[in-house]
This record gives sequence, C-alpha cells and structure tokens, in this order.
Amino acid sequence: MNKNSVWCVGNLINPCEVSGSYDMVTGTTPASSDGPPPHFHEGYHEVFLIIEGEMDFVIDGKPRKVGPGETVDLPKGTLHTFRNSGSTDCKWVNLHSPKGFRSFFETLGVSVNEENAKERSMDRVLIGKMLEEAKDFDMHIRLPEQV
Repeated sequence: MNKNSVWCVGNLINPCEVSGSYDMVTGTTPASSDGPPPHFHEGYHEVFLIIEGEMDFVIDGKPRKVGPGETVDLPKGTLHTFRNSGSTDCKWVNLHSPKGFRSFFETLGVSVNEENAKERSMDRVLIGKMLEEAKDFDMHIRLPEQV
C-alpha cells in the first residue's frame, strides 16, 4: 500500500508511478467480493495479471476463471467485469494504455487514510456518482438489463 492507495467499489487500488505511456496499479479484490459493473473502454487497452488467488472474469459474455501467473488481455471495446468468488484475496496488476485511466481511481476512490474507507467505497451514493461519471473516464458501463 502507498500514500495514494484507495478503495474503489470494494477493491484496494495501489497506483504505481511509471515512465511509460500507460497507467499501472496493483490491486486486491477481497474474498467473496465483486469488482466493477460490466463495462468497456473505447480508448483504452487493458491487461490484468493475476499474482495470487483466482478471479472470475466475464469477457464479452463468456466466463473465464484466471489464476496466478495468468493474464487477461482486453482490447478496446471489450465488455468485461470480474468477481472474486474464492475464499482468499486475489492480488493483481492492471495496466491501461494509453495513460489516463488512473484519474478514475483518484477521483472516485476513497483514500485508505479515511475512516471506514473500504465500506465507504461501496456506499450507494458513491456508487451512484460512479455510475453517472464513469463515462467521463472512458468507462462505459452496461448494467445487466442493458447487456
């Protein structure tokens, strides 16, 4: 964890400083926890590398369980979401290219330095704000009734 770490929709996000034209974060999805709602990016290519645990992804409607050392490659326009249905935390690395998506976490995340940050990151009001503002960060959410 670093001073810029945030909780975002119940996931711990640790931004990394990089010199390239991409954003990188490390993350932890607690056991039996959801990730973000199904979404896609029009301008970002995204990659996940699972470090520990397992994650259940749904990619363009197809389920895929991913374990340590495995990657998920998400080209622009790929509808995706994830969930940790396991009994242990899942740790992962996430890249967005080109640089720019980190501002989503900085704007809509809850600092780890705030009291009850994890719980606050799942507050209905904050989730509503995320649903309203996500498109401003090139995160195009498709709720189940929209898929």
